[in-house]
Amino acid sequence: MKTHFVHAKITADCKLPEDLLKLLVDKPVGLVSNIQHLHMLKQVKEQLPKSLIAGQVLGCRADSAARLKDKVDCFLYVGTGRFHPIKVGIETGKPVYCFDPCAENWFLLEQKTIDDHHMRRMGALNKFYHAENVGILITTKVGQNDNKINRFNVNNKMKAAQKLIERNDGKKYYIFAFDTLRGNDLEDFPFIDTWVNTACSRIADEKITMVNSDEIFSHEANDKKDAALEIKRK
Repeated sequence: MKTHFVHAKITADCKLPEDLLKLLVDKPVGLVSNIQHLHMLKQVKEQLPKSLIAGQVLGCRADSAARLKDKVDCFLYVGTGRFHPIKVGIETGKPVYCFDPCAENWFLLEQKTIDDHHMRRMGALNKFYHAENVGILITTKVGQNDNKINRFNVNNKMKAAQKLIERNDGKKYYIFAFDTLRGNDLEDFPFIDTWVNTACSRIADEKITMVNSDEIFSHEANDKKDAALEIKRK
């Protein structure tokens, strides 16, 4: 099926409120946005001379913000909602201000929101390590994870699942492929103790208890690094 993508830009003006402007004007601020508001960042930079344009962020990726985190005191997200700025806060550890140019209001993302996220992720990771029967979720959608930069193929989709299975950790792994995932679909498999997500990482932020495969691999890599440092000290 042929697909045609239309770039829909928000047409609202992007004049920062006076109270937000006074708060940020003398600070090095990283400017981020989603695709609909991305063109507004140049206008914001004119109002905040010390700011740096980081660029676009996604709900699942905030690499552009992470690259600037050591050069700025905070970030300003231009757009709607909390989904995208939460990822910026998670990736950078910096305060994130959010400005909605359509509603013309702003707020500072609460640190509790970020802390709660980390607590949920650690809880999901702990549940994985205590599970016996693990369901691995694989999306058949084109354009997610490796397919954002590589052509779609089955090996790419199976890469994380294969890496988990090859660990030989005594768990029983079951692979589930899907196009559209609804939380209640997983209730049909009560024998599964926990789920590992290999699709979009932010699925795990929904009301479904699961751990991302990247979280498992990075956690174990850090454990190995800590163990190596301990041996070196001895």
